[in-house]
Amino acid sequence: MNEDTRWAEMSPEQRREERFKRWLSPPDAPFLSSEVEKSYEERVTRFIKAIKLEEPDRVPVMLPSGFFPASYGGSSFGTVMYDYDELRRTWVKFLRDFDMDSFASPALVYPGRVFEMLDYKLMQWPGHGLGKDASSYQYVEGEYMLPDEYDALIKEPFDYLVRTWLPRTAGAFAGFQKLGPMPLLENLPVFYISRFADPEVRASVLALLDAAQEGAKWASAVADVGRAALEAGIPALYGGRSRAPFDFLGDSLRGTKGIMMDMYRRPDKLQEALERLSPIIVDRAVAAAGLSGSPLVTITLHKGAGGFMSGKQFETFYWPSFKKVMLGLIEQGLVPMPFAEGDYMPRLDVIRDMPRGSTVWYFEAVDMARAKEIVGGDNCIAGNLPASLLCTGTPGDVKEGCRKLIEACGPGGGYILAGGAAIDEGNPENLRAMMEAAREYGVYG
Repeated sequence: MNEDTRWAEMSPEQRREERFKRWLSPPDAPFLSSEVEKSYEERVTRFIKAIKLEEPDRVPVMLPSGFFPASYGGSSFGTVMYDYDELRRTWVKFLRDFDMDSFASPALVYPGRVFEMLDYKLMQWPGHGLGKDASSYQYVEGEYMLPDEYDALIKEPFDYLVRTWLPRTAGAFAGFQKLGPMPLLENLPVFYISRFADPEVRASVLALLDAAQEGAKWASAVADVGRAALEAGIPALYGGRSRAPFDFLGDSLRGTKGIMMDMYRRPDKLQEALERLSPIIVDRAVAAAGLSGSPLVTITLHKGAGGFMSGKQFETFYWPSFKKVMLGLIEQGLVPMPFAEGDYMPRLDVIRDMPRGSTVWYFEAVDMARAKEIVGGDNCIAGNLPASLLCTGTPGDVKEGCRKLIEACGPGGGYILAGGAAIDEGNPENLRAMMEAAREYGVYG
């Protein structure tokens, strides 16, 4: 029986166990010693047991380090976006100087030169729309998809994104507007290929190739940091990223205003698009997760929080397609980890409807005791030490905040101590205090 056939015959639970085994014993892992390998297994086991709603040796911790390693290493966010040697140096220094249960890759420190080369319009960054000393990005929303283009997106999502959406969001791809739809390939599409000779199309292709070369340099630095983490016995927690279909449409295509209006003006088209996108989002996330050792898939949620839409709208437009995405990931043995940004208190009774032990709900701003009561009985929860406390509080303040969270959420297992949001700057001793608190207050008997 070949590997594909064996995988197809597995249940979702069996697939997840297989992914857990790979996470515990990554092939060709460059551990520096047998002691390091043992510590790696202990860390991964800690998270696996929390996901399964079991009690590990102690509460596991996700340090909310964000872009903090850049400032901690004496550099800046704007610098490491362009200097990949600095990116590598600062993140490896952070790895070596801090004890941690898991490691957050610098993969979200995007390469500034690639953005410049492609004339990227969806984001501002240090020196490009923001001051040179800015410590993060600023996203630029807009109606990059027009309301009368739903049918084009629904009919051929990839074709629409390449020939219409991409030229609007990255100026270097303007030439792709001149390409026609990709023909059915019963033979070599010579006439279609000839369109790439058009000077504008050719310019877009050359810009893509140049950006690809630059991106490969950045990717090499990110991979080096990941290898250094594995050498030190620190597991990567994030196995991939995905999206809620409503956020996919609302963040980068229709914009907040556009998609909120669509719920009233064209609800049927919006629903049809959400249904069309859901399996595609699952397929892309599964493919990406297969490249990583971790089975956790991060899904940052934006527009489903209380204050963005009513409970009825959430249950009509947001939750059904998002739930399909999560169930699709679970079917393939992956563990969705939605980061519920904003107020999710009004959503707790709805989002609890997931298979037991299948999901990690990472909360930013909820009453964690209530979240433990409503959601935590069936699925692991994580969060939510305030970023304000981490940035402005003392180590003692941080330890006290952690103690309260552990006492409220730790009993019975199924809790991961984490920040309410990542920090970019602050007192390094506050991150150390989180680890100290887990060892002092989070040990299971």
